[in-house]
Amino acid sequence: SVTERTREIGIRKSLGAKGKDIRSQFIIEAGTTSAIGGVIGIVVGVIMANVLTAVIAVVLGTGNDGFVAVPTLGGIAVSFGVSVGVGILFGYLPANKAARLNPIDALRYD
Repeated sequence: SVTERTREIGIRKSLGAKGKDIRSQFIIEAGTTSAIGGVIGIVVGVIMANVLTAVIAVVLGTGNDGFVAVPTLGGIAVSFGVSVGVGILFGYLPANKAARLNPIDALRYD
């Protein structure tokens, strides 16, 4: 993401954007992207838990009294937190790289 947007970063820095502005932009983008991915993962996980419960009930012939996969609120919160945390952690390194770019070198980048 930083490499693809080097010219944009150079333009922003030459117009007066500070390193913290560039850094916060990349961290917010990483957090937002990973949060959206976390929500999609939670929705898919809940759907798969319901499908798994139905399939196992049919295979075992137990109806709804047998195995039941139910995602808990705590598990959902932890998975969402880990998703956002990993996104922000791995978004910080490129954000730092972008914040340290020299505007002249960034504008000349091809």
